Amino acid sequence: MYSDDAKERILVTAGGRIRCLRCLATSSRTKQQCRRPALLESKSQKCQFHGGRGSGPKTAAGKARLAAAHTVSGQETKTARLDRSSASARLSQYEDAMHVLGMTSAPRSRGRKARDYVPIETIEDVKSLFIDEALHPVRGVFRRQEKIKT
Repeated sequence: MYSDDAKERILVTAGGRIRCLRCLATSSRTKQQCRRPALLESKSQKCQFHGGRGSGPKTAAGKARLAAAHTVSGQETKTARLDRSSASARLSQYEDAMHVLGMTSAPRSRGRKARDYVPIETIEDVKSLFIDEALHPVRGVFRRQEKIKT
């Protein structure tokens, strides 16, 4: 196994015309040093494949700052994704209400339900769904009230 002293720190390419820092990573399988040039901004003298770009924030404050900055995942923001999930759960609850009231005999929608989905199984749940929506239109998703045991 190589120590850091035995590793080559300079990489010479193009017939000796280009000299740069060499990645200090060692293969665990072959025990040979990586042949790629190290990144200039790397503090540990590593290439992009061996951690030369950094490892991200370590503290809780740094992680929270990063999470607040990255609000977009793919093509939509976190709030747009939550709004779509809430609307999907509400639609599934409306479908349950239609089945409970006997308004349809169509088969239920297949697939995974949204995260906020609570099944509507009784007439009381249907009443609570529509009363809750009339009183709190912003919340959107019916959450069954837990009965308090006394």
